[in-house]
Amino acid sequence: MRTSIDILAPEVRADPYPHYAVLRRDHPVCLAEPGGMWLVSRHDDIMTILRDPARFSSQGFRAVWEPPWLGYNPLARSILAMDGPAHTRLRALASRSLGPRAVARLEPAIRARCERLLAGIDGDVELVAAYAAPLPAFVIADLLGLDESLGARFKRWADDFLSVTPEPLDADHPARVRTTIAELSAYLTAVIADRRRAPVDDTVSDLVRAEVDGQRLGDGEILEFMVAILLGGLETTTHLIATSALFLAARPDLWSRLRADPAAIPAFVEEMLRFDGPTQSLPRFTTCDVDLAGVTIPAGSLVLALLGSACRDERRFVDPDRFDIDRGSSAGLNFGHGVHFCLGAALARMEAQIALDALVRRFARPGRLPGEITYNRTMTVRGPVTAPLRLLRS
Repeated sequence: MRTSIDILAPEVRADPYPHYAVLRRDHPVCLAEPGGMWLVSRHDDIMTILRDPARFSSQGFRAVWEPPWLGYNPLARSILAMDGPAHTRLRALASRSLGPRAVARLEPAIRARCERLLAGIDGDVELVAAYAAPLPAFVIADLLGLDESLGARFKRWADDFLSVTPEPLDADHPARVRTTIAELSAYLTAVIADRRRAPVDDTVSDLVRAEVDGQRLGDGEILEFMVAILLGGLETTTHLIATSALFLAARPDLWSRLRADPAAIPAFVEEMLRFDGPTQSLPRFTTCDVDLAGVTIPAGSLVLALLGSACRDERRFVDPDRFDIDRGSSAGLNFGHGVHFCLGAALARMEAQIALDALVRRFARPGRLPGEITYNRTMTVRGPVTAPLRLLRS
């Protein structure tokens, strides 16, 4: 069964949810554009995929992020694309770097950075460039011990890495992405070499020293691990903050509620993750023929589990297209599920909560500036390229 829906088309990126509803109703498991991949849109079927890494391998990330037109991509070789013992080995290291103690250590610095970024804002602002992108860039630089002054470059690198799709976007796309891969790899290789010479108190030094089952990580493994943390921590949090701000600009009642009751901000973030979260899909690769919802997906197929659709599935959520801060949501599936549940979930939640708390305390109410909002064009994450707002101090 096929569908003509192109999930990367601009009109779908702008508002994918009506298109997801059509898929859930008419084509819950189907072949689609781009690249002839299989789309899975219902909550229960997606849970089947996420709970069964033996049949639905994370090697799907390599199929998406390392297409023939690109060649080697460290993100496609990272922990995100691993299964079994290799994934378990690196996850043990990641849990140390992104555990509760590491996250708690960052909280005061995150609050201070929010205040610093917002200090000069009083009027019209493009919030992605001014706030939503610089904050996660600072946090990741602090976590990994990277040069904070490269924050804008981190964002460009992340955009290029995650723009990879089965087919290039335009004639210049392959060269641009290859250049970015070379730049980021050279920078991180130099950082790793520096930490081997002179370890400090940061995550990279921890990775250099770490042993799992008596084995140490090689430079290539550390680089690929760092790429996954850097890109994962930047894009999703940037999109969550920007999407939340734009949504609140259209909902003055919620802005007023959060100003009056900041304790409601965590519930707002959880419902936003369900309602319009940044992670829209996860790729998987079938290791054998699989029957799903009455459809046989052949072995060796690329499957895209549409998490954004699962989070709006009327079979799972009552009135799913209504934003309800009192729903009691728990992020839907935006951080994945099972053995591949996102290790950065606690950090992303904390960043978003602190960022929104600082916004609602400082400004009376945001207003949307005129103009169309353009959304990025990537396979896995979705968010606004810009967020033009009017923010006036209280």
